[in-house]
Amino acid sequence: MEKIVEHLKCRIDEKYILKGESMANHTTYKIGGNADIFVIPQNKEELIYCIKVCRENRAEYFILGRGSNLLVSDDGFRGVIINIEDNISKIEVNDDEIYAEAGAGLINVSYKAYINSLSGMEFACGIPGTVGGAVYMNAGAYGGEMKQIVTEVEALDQNNEVKVIYNDEMRFDYRYSAIQDANYVVLSVKIKLTKGEKEEIKNIRERLRLHRQNGQPLDLPNAGSVFKRPEGHYPGKMIEDAGLKGYTIGGAQISEKHANFIVNTGDATAKNVIELIKYIQDEVYNLYGVQLKVEVKMLGEFE
Repeated sequence: MEKIVEHLKCRIDEKYILKGESMANHTTYKIGGNADIFVIPQNKEELIYCIKVCRENRAEYFILGRGSNLLVSDDGFRGVIINIEDNISKIEVNDDEIYAEAGAGLINVSYKAYINSLSGMEFACGIPGTVGGAVYMNAGAYGGEMKQIVTEVEALDQNNEVKVIYNDEMRFDYRYSAIQDANYVVLSVKIKLTKGEKEEIKNIRERLRLHRQNGQPLDLPNAGSVFKRPEGHYPGKMIEDAGLKGYTIGGAQISEKHANFIVNTGDATAKNVIELIKYIQDEVYNLYGVQLKVEVKMLGEFE
């Protein structure tokens, strides 16, 4: 790892290269051990350089946004975390199009759309991740998805070449995009919206905000929906009907507010969360014969 640090120092200010950084400080779950190296590139060019260094040295790396859909192992991550939140977050509006760098917060982009009277991104007004992560997993809520608004994606391919990928090449599906299989890294996104009435957009945003506030455990650390939606079923309802709301292992609890959320009640470990996930999967399978698939990204070594 020292060799990688020395390479990084060639282009990255030393104060932005951290060793042994606690990942609990960088995820919405407030869970996770230390990362060997935690680097904070200040612009897109530095991001590309960090990725090249990792690839050339065959080091494991992970692009971190806001850590909002992520569970990090208690043992941490043996590799390089590249944190793009805040710095690689430029947002530009041109008529009915928005250009956003991968680290831009989805909530911020949605708000930028609103203040420019652009409609079509209201669904994202409460999704806490970054644009890059949202494109990667085709994030969505309340009937809206990224595939409906993304026109093109700028990405770094496996040969460290920058490519533009258009919507029809992204193969968007439920919580999926072609970026996942290609092992590309999203650098920026172009979004096309429609001109709308600002007051109407505001009303939709407020309605969705209240729906989220009333239906989700926003007061406790969590990583959003734990399980993907099986065809014809809703995980939250299945878990609730199984009588599992409030079930707790260690500091991890099935939310009393929404059963497809596992919350950290204060001292949860990744091991607690994993054990609770497996317990839910077993109970739901025994009752319904449906195998729930996990939506939350797991990072690091798990038993």
